Amino acid sequence: MLVVTTALSFFLHKQILEFLLIPADAITSTPGRLVFVDVTEMFGVMMKVSMLSGFILASPIILFQIILFVSPGLTTSEKRYLYLFLPGVLLSFFSGAAFAYYILIPPAMNFLINFGGNIAEPMIRISNYINLVIMLIFWLGLVFETPIVMFILAKTRVVSASTFRSWRRYWIVVAFVLGAFITPTFDPINQAFVAIPLIALFEIGIILSRFSGNK
Repeated sequence: MLVVTTALSFFLHKQILEFLLIPADAITSTPGRLVFVDVTEMFGVMMKVSMLSGFILASPIILFQIILFVSPGLTTSEKRYLYLFLPGVLLSFFSGAAFAYYILIPPAMNFLINFGGNIAEPMIRISNYINLVIMLIFWLGLVFETPIVMFILAKTRVVSASTFRSWRRYWIVVAFVLGAFITPTFDPINQAFVAIPLIALFEIGIILSRFSGNK
């Protein structure tokens, strides 16, 4: 299935790249036009985007296969929770990816390009741009899984809701550290764009953990 979805993504790589280049319209003199300087650079970008898109398209089936693999060692209730949370895991990841694409990337790109733009003319390599966009989308999609992970930890009695509440002050620090790690800028505003949703996600995770039924 991964081979099929990757091949399909490669067939549609132009449309996918055009979608990823939309935030670059505001940072180039010619909308959506970046540069490449190596002979194989553009082909490498197309392959990377195709493989990532193929993995995302195949991820529901991959997760389902993982559940089928581990299900013989799970109880009936554990299997039920896994199947119920499969859509939630996917929805959380795509919500984080959408947040990165629509909310975080535009101001981050604007800051990076305009910082020092009066000194030198920017000529952005497409591989550098795509790598940055992919990294932000991936990490934001991953950290948006926080409430799901917290609920599972509470449901399996690894961590209780009261323990999560006691960690709240530490999570605020962790959220800003992650914000500094994920965002490519030193701008505190862009870092706050990541940290504030992480804090909100942690609070949602605390609420979900209360419904786990475990003390």
